[in-house]
Amino acid sequence: MSEALLASEAGTGVTAPAPTSGARQFWRRLRTQRAALVAAAVVALLVLVALAAPLLTAVEGQDPSTYHPDLIDSGRGGVPIGSFGGISAEHWLGVEPQTGRDLFARLVYGARVSLGVALAATLVQVLLGVGVGITAGLGNRWVDQVLSRATDVIVAMPLMVLSLALMAIVPSGFPRPVLVALVIGLVAWGGTAKIVRARTITLRELDHVAAARLSGWSTWRIARRELLPGLAAPVITYAALLVPMNITVEAALSFLGVGVKPPTASWGQMLTSADIWYQAAPQYLLLPAGALFVTVLALTVLGDGVRTALDPRAASRLRIGTGKKREGKA
Repeated sequence: MSEALLASEAGTGVTAPAPTSGARQFWRRLRTQRAALVAAAVVALLVLVALAAPLLTAVEGQDPSTYHPDLIDSGRGGVPIGSFGGISAEHWLGVEPQTGRDLFARLVYGARVSLGVALAATLVQVLLGVGVGITAGLGNRWVDQVLSRATDVIVAMPLMVLSLALMAIVPSGFPRPVLVALVIGLVAWGGTAKIVRARTITLRELDHVAAARLSGWSTWRIARRELLPGLAAPVITYAALLVPMNITVEAALSFLGVGVKPPTASWGQMLTSADIWYQAAPQYLLLPAGALFVTVLALTVLGDGVRTALDPRAASRLRIGTGKKREGKA
């Protein structure tokens, strides 16, 4: 409840009820969704692996960029020597064809790039989308029309085509992971802006926002104190679903050769050169593809669980891990 309404209630002698902790309700609802909890554990493990990549590779005794030509068979076109792609005590997941670089090291360092790019791009999308959406929702008719039409243009533009065009004109010396995150964020904020604008138009008609206006609050203070708390649930829900989408876009850009460049390890960049090795060295293709699949699936399930926990009236779209017993409790 807004400070303006609390002040008015204090003046009339009405005692406002103590608000229930929203965070406590959220965690209680989320705990009833087993699939979301498993997905959260998987995501936490992936983040831990990405953060601990230098430590894990140090334990293995390898790094993601050192070549091992003695571990590949040049007579067979660069196929790793040994069974299962050269798996050994020194190379836990084998080595990369043609180069002999350690696959485990490249996989865990690739998690840093893929997850980091996706999270950074999501942050840019949320900041731009929330800023444009609130400005359009609280602005006058002309401001709303201009920003809404600009948002429609951004949404209508094909993401991959626009990203490819922007990536092609940027100098090669610019850090590629940073560039990929910025490009994805700058061309894909339209969906967030439309959601925030629609929610802002609904919230500005509520009593506590009207009370804040009558109290003489500025537009910025109304947005910060009255609107942002009401926007938290839809924005967090949408952001949780944007992360797996951005991971897929980063992988696609790297696969097309305009994303992360070698020798930087990235799951998408690993898939770029793995498509011709699916018979001779299948683990080179299956490992990054499997990591992408597990990450996207876990983040999607977690995002759906967060959406359901923040809005218990909405039924889970995936219906994973739900049962009649838990539905009765909800």
